[in-house]
Amino acid sequence: MSARIAARIARSAASRSVARSVVQKRALSALARPSVIRTAVPTLARGVKTINFGGVEEVVHERSDWPLEKLHDYFKNDTLAMIGYGSQGYGQGLNLRDNGMPVILGVRKDGVSWKAAIEDGWVPGETLFPVEEAINRGTIIMNLLSDAAQSETWPTIKPLITKGKTLYFAHGFSPVFNDLTKVETPKDVDVILVAPKGSGRTVRSLFKEGRGINSSYAVWQDITGKAEEKAIALAVAVGSGYVYQTTFEREVYSDLYGERGCLMGGIHGMFLAQYEVLRERGHTPSEAFNETVEEATQSLYPLVGTYGMDYMYDACSTTAKRGALDWYPRFKDALKPVFNDLYNAVRDGSETKRSLEFNSQKDYREKFEEELKVVREMEIWRVGKEVRKLRPENN
Repeated sequence: MSARIAARIARSAASRSVARSVVQKRALSALARPSVIRTAVPTLARGVKTINFGGVEEVVHERSDWPLEKLHDYFKNDTLAMIGYGSQGYGQGLNLRDNGMPVILGVRKDGVSWKAAIEDGWVPGETLFPVEEAINRGTIIMNLLSDAAQSETWPTIKPLITKGKTLYFAHGFSPVFNDLTKVETPKDVDVILVAPKGSGRTVRSLFKEGRGINSSYAVWQDITGKAEEKAIALAVAVGSGYVYQTTFEREVYSDLYGERGCLMGGIHGMFLAQYEVLRERGHTPSEAFNETVEEATQSLYPLVGTYGMDYMYDACSTTAKRGALDWYPRFKDALKPVFNDLYNAVRDGSETKRSLEFNSQKDYREKFEEELKVVREMEIWRVGKEVRKLRPENN
């Protein structure tokens, strides 16, 4: 099925289903919220909404619950010390700054991140400091160093996180797997988590577009009785559109599992398998790529992302629909054992051990580059580079 035919089918299906699509579109705001059923909540829970997610009710907090004036007042006596300026540090740090939050940045002086921060407008001695000085100045310590770096620097950082401060993570990795990371959190501070469901670059780009990424939040340790409220407020302050509750354990298990599965590893493996079979059966590179990646990412996946899998099915031909309905159970049955193996490896710490051991090596960047070079040189992705040049917007 070509992208052109799929598009024509989609238009036809949409015209026959105007009423249904209007309802779906209204349920999906600019923040890409799921289709929801809202139920009444106690008036004392200001702005909090109970939402029915597939029959399970969950409490969700939205950006409108924490307008900027409320955030400014809530954090008026705090200093948010962002430690690290990688992907998440960049996105969350700049969003906090643009939201007028009292944020400073702590990175290694004169290192790559220090220079990048200066280029982005962080001012040495005012909003940019060496790590230890930033922690000493901060009341809320936002540890956004890489997982391996958190483990390596913890003996230096931990003594600086004194009573009265709050420790913030964007990933449950270090505390949950503390037997491997050695990140034992202090016993006398609030420990919270805000985990945006996307890269730091996406956190930033959606914020600049006036939208917002969805994030989860969790409390590891509540000393003040205000840890949950603090986490929700920070989630909105860093640019989240809506926020849902999790635990440190659930966050890290689902995150590591998802990255290795449908989000990256699994989808890449499936793309390769389909492409290679097409090439081995005599199809040209452009045809194999278009039927494997281009149509998926440019025509069908956007429909799933915007309206759902059921809508995407409805938007396709009866032949495509019949085949997909027949074959998805076979793919599920074949893949579910692999996903169970993957989840077990995440849960028992095998994946954590692998990541820490590899990412702690001095030459880990060079080794990553060698593996990524193999990916870049695969025929499928070299073909993709040429196919993308043919898109109308690139001509």
